[in-house]
Amino acid sequence: MRLGPDGRVRGARYLASPNCDARPAGARVTLLLLHSISLPPGSYGGDAVEHLFTNRLDPRAHPYFRDISHMRVSAHFFVRRDGALQQFVPVHRRAWHAGASRWRGRERCNDCSVGVELEGLEGRAFTAAQYICLARLGRALAAALPLSACAAHSDVAPGRKRDPGARFRWQRLLRALAERYI
Repeated sequence: MRLGPDGRVRGARYLASPNCDARPAGARVTLLLLHSISLPPGSYGGDAVEHLFTNRLDPRAHPYFRDISHMRVSAHFFVRRDGALQQFVPVHRRAWHAGASRWRGRERCNDCSVGVELEGLEGRAFTAAQYICLARLGRALAAALPLSACAAHSDVAPGRKRDPGARFRWQRLLRALAERYI
């Protein structure tokens, strides 16, 4: 994987989300921010996340969607259970993923972060393919951006968010980020 000058990662399937805007002047992208999502909750492999991030989620398709179809959210990346990578927002733009947030004294984490959604649910394990993809993505981003930290959505919005959850294996990710052969 490699980050191109257009802010897109080569090897990711790109589907543009309108739910983004310009980062504030002078903003440095220093935080890799991890989330988890499945729509409906606990269901994997469908196109509902794509539809949510592109404002095409049909509220009639599932009862859960009625409450969220109006939301205007996105992430830079989505890592599926099989390790397939999708990108919705170029990394030089601000995706709308963290909401009200704070990290190491700084408010508005969307300003300084790259948001990565893992297909999954808090309390459930993630797949080996997801860790491999996430490590490759993390290394590609770190080669091009001044990333200095990686955090969970629950770290930047404690009490409000719980993802990616207690089953996320941080040590596994850190080891994989350090490995060169992946």
